[in-house]
Amino acid sequence: MTIINNSKTDPNKILPMTYKWARQHYKDGVANNWTPEEIGMQKDVEQWKSTKVLSETERRLIMWNLGFFSTAESLTANNIVLAVYNHVTNPECRQYLLRQAFEEAIHTDTFIYCCDSLGLDPEEIYTMYTSIPSIRAKDDYVVELTQSVFDPNFKTQGTENIRRFVRDLVGYYVIMEGIFFYAGFAMMLALKRQNKMVGIGEQFEFIMRDESIHLAFGCDIINTIKSENPEIWTAEFQEELTRLIRKAVELESAYAYDACSQRVLGINATQFSNYVEHIADRRLERINLPKIYGTENPFPWMSQSTDLTKEKNFFETRVTEYQSAGRLDWE
Repeated sequence: MTIINNSKTDPNKILPMTYKWARQHYKDGVANNWTPEEIGMQKDVEQWKSTKVLSETERRLIMWNLGFFSTAESLTANNIVLAVYNHVTNPECRQYLLRQAFEEAIHTDTFIYCCDSLGLDPEEIYTMYTSIPSIRAKDDYVVELTQSVFDPNFKTQGTENIRRFVRDLVGYYVIMEGIFFYAGFAMMLALKRQNKMVGIGEQFEFIMRDESIHLAFGCDIINTIKSENPEIWTAEFQEELTRLIRKAVELESAYAYDACSQRVLGINATQFSNYVEHIADRRLERINLPKIYGTENPFPWMSQSTDLTKEKNFFETRVTEYQSAGRLDWE
């Protein structure tokens, strides 16, 4: 039984399970269940309407992050439903992919909720990927990296095609969900730490918790394919993936300097860029590649935003103990 290219797999027969980690990720996702309407936005609305709470730089930062994430979530949903689900036919993995697709719909609903609550212009928000170069560069890069799986004639048989599939999975899970989201997460949660736009900040915390599980699931798929097809993991292929991740860090750092061109909340763009390098090293290690930056985490408080028991660091261990999202204690 293998995770891809298994003609004996019956996608309708989920028992007995082969990959227990996929089942655990599904359970973790269910335990973190939430909807945006559970989070009050009244204080955010008051702050957004006030001329005394938010600076113009902070308003711009909020708008840019809503603009990037609103389109990025659509890209990720398309990858799951139209591509990854088609090629990963293992039933317990497919069960998690359906759960992830649902969570991406929740994330999309979050940005609808934010636009409605704050009275934002949807056209402005949802077209930022065309009007802001640093956002478009990230979106274009991910689309380029995931071309193979969207080809209707693409198959995962053969060493080279398996490499292409893993390359696309790295582009989707490691780069898009594991790197391109994280400068934005840090920006929005830095606002929340200053008691600004707390409602949106809490929603971004929930999104980041979801994305942390998505990332773990994606890395487990990548590592499983590698272990079942060791011939793909050549030195040349490892170097190629490292180059792709290095380029992603450059693009995310450029976005950080663009979105945070002035110091806000006591944080400058260099610190956001350093944070991206730090989490990129963690992503590299997660798929058994050597880290390349050695940058320390400038925002240790970010790990607390994904901790659910505060006894574990989400970036140091895999969290397996969750409580229902409606009962989380926000510190």
